[in-house]
Amino acid sequence: MSFIITSDCIKCGACVDVCPENAIVEDDTQYFITGDCIECGLCLPECPLEAIVGNGKK
Repeated sequence: MSFIITSDCIKCGACVDVCPENAIVEDDTQYFITGDCIECGLCLPECPLEAIVGNGKK
């Protein structure tokens, strides 16, 4: 399962700080997860708004 960051993201940076692959990058309004994601899940518990979710795709 891969992950996506929803529009609930407030760009707090907590997920960016824990990503071992630097796979979370910033755009104008929020962060998004690139194809470099290894699906380790370290970002999930760090998001205070639970804005990171699995999208069900592999």
